[in-house]
Amino acid sequence: MSAKKMNSLQAVNAALHQAMAEDDKVIVLGEDIADREGGGVTGATAGLSTKFGDDRVKSTPISEQAIIGAAIGAALAGYKPVAEIMLMNFTAVAMDMIFNHAAKLRFMSGGQSTVPITIRTLTGAGWQTAGQHADHLEGWFAHAAGIKVVAPSNPVDYKGLLLSCIQDPDPCIFIESAGSLFIPAEVADDSGPISLGKARVVQEGTDVTIVSWSSQVIRCQQALAPLAEAGISVELIDLRTVSPWDKEAVLASVAKTGRAVIAHEAVRHFGPGGEIASTIAEELFGQLKAPVRRLGAPYSPVPFAKVLEDAYIVSPERVVETVKALMS
Repeated sequence: MSAKKMNSLQAVNAALHQAMAEDDKVIVLGEDIADREGGGVTGATAGLSTKFGDDRVKSTPISEQAIIGAAIGAALAGYKPVAEIMLMNFTAVAMDMIFNHAAKLRFMSGGQSTVPITIRTLTGAGWQTAGQHADHLEGWFAHAAGIKVVAPSNPVDYKGLLLSCIQDPDPCIFIESAGSLFIPAEVADDSGPISLGKARVVQEGTDVTIVSWSSQVIRCQQALAPLAEAGISVELIDLRTVSPWDKEAVLASVAKTGRAVIAHEAVRHFGPGGEIASTIAEELFGQLKAPVRRLGAPYSPVPFAKVLEDAYIVSPERVVETVKALMS
């Protein structure tokens, strides 16, 4: 089995090439995504229009509502659109289309209509793009019944989960977080879809469970060595899919360790960690050795100033401090 070293952007590109080659109903649309405009703002769609033509790779006007509206219409007509919304904050412009149409048409048609669209979107703090460009908004979409929310952390998962999103009969939000885009890994040439809703155990442990996803997984991984030096055995779970989340895997891990920390880049206030924490508390109340702890960003837009942005992000050091406090 051959493999190539690639970063997560290249894995997205590989997944799109594979999906479009396997199924001529897969189409791609978004701002500046064709090769004549540079293959997208990050280059994730480079080569697609040259290989598959302008009929299947559409550069659109700067109108997020039009992009999602066209994708929904194409999905209802039997296509599998992959719509790129350049930055996650810009999904707000198209929330009516996403929330009231894409998420609900299967329900409102009694199951007669499906909307198999994948919305790729980029976000993440750490690049000084400030408050209107860097929010992790997975909580918005996880709250909307009918949408799957996917947040990979590494190239293997970027490719496999994107392939699954494209094949899924329901709308999927595929979150590409800036902090995870450029870390390379070996990805098998013949790697296929990875099931949605299934977590990955990054490291097994016995003292405390850390649950995370997207770029925050990488920061949690950086906390593992100092915690091991302190004699603390950590089980790290990469949720991969925020909705539906792998409740069984998380509860099994916390039942074993008796302690849980949920860490995400999204704002802590009303964040997805609250749902996971409450489920753990409800299901494992008598087995917990300490209260469930949550780590997330402050209740604030993402700052522009680098020193403030660094303080905004949940650092590996904060993960270490929180786990040590939980153990004591």
